[in-house]
Amino acid sequence: MAIKHFLQFSDFTTEEHEWIFRRAAVIKRKFKAYEKYHPLADRTLAMIFEKASTRTRVSFEAGMYQLGGSVVHLTTGDSQLGRAEPIEDSAKVISRMVDLVMIRTFGQDKIERFAEHSRVPVINGLTNEFHPCQILADIFTYIEHRGSIQGRVVAWVGDGNNMANTWLQAAELLGFTVHVSTPSGYEVDQAVAGLRSADSYKVFQDPMEACRGADLVTTDVWTSMGFEAENEQRRQAFADWCVDTDMMKVARPDALFMHCLPAHRGEEVEAEVIDGPQSVVWDEAENRMHVQKALMEYLLLGRVTD
Repeated sequence: MAIKHFLQFSDFTTEEHEWIFRRAAVIKRKFKAYEKYHPLADRTLAMIFEKASTRTRVSFEAGMYQLGGSVVHLTTGDSQLGRAEPIEDSAKVISRMVDLVMIRTFGQDKIERFAEHSRVPVINGLTNEFHPCQILADIFTYIEHRGSIQGRVVAWVGDGNNMANTWLQAAELLGFTVHVSTPSGYEVDQAVAGLRSADSYKVFQDPMEACRGADLVTTDVWTSMGFEAENEQRRQAFADWCVDTDMMKVARPDALFMHCLPAHRGEEVEAEVIDGPQSVVWDEAENRMHVQKALMEYLLLGRVTD
């Protein structure tokens, strides 16, 4: 099978995403039943972190071990990536020693360059521009709770960041609509998101209107990693973009709330919302592991049926 990478959501077709969701459900059932499943025995995943993470590290590392494989954990402090050695050289060396690489870094250009020179599949664990594994988990979680996301409305409230970009890509591929509401100056850039058209999303100045009639309301921290110097400026700009109970009330009665975590209660979301009955953030966090297991299986073995 030709090498395939997962660097942004649009790297996979609609059919491939649907396959990942189906396999994630199968793999999760095996996990919950304590059924041993080791399709990646003797395979090694290299995890490269330029940005620290709790959920990304635990979900990939635990997931790879559960699939029977092993893991090598690297940071810029204990590797040459981002130091004297060119990314292209690091890619050529690392990919000769492992079967799969996950990278969590800053600019998308770094992971694109690495993948171009890698002999094995490369997965985007997060960049400034995209967070495809998180949106895989979010959509899988929605499917678990409410069924198909096709034709649904997702309200994005907050920063026009990597999460927003990836939601827009997913909407274009999977046939749902995103209502986007961001403060002025923090809008989504359609060109950066890599969209063919604006048909799959609508922009709202008022976050309350973005949430009206939504099937899912979701948000993220106001200040993403790498933008800490803007923290106070963003706190002021985003003051009206806190997802609260009033916003959830204008969404559909069975609307879900999601957040990729970590969350700051009282900033981007009220405690009553994230800890309330419509919140599925803990299922969402766990599902990172299950969809990533399905993703790794697919990238290394293709379409496994069992």
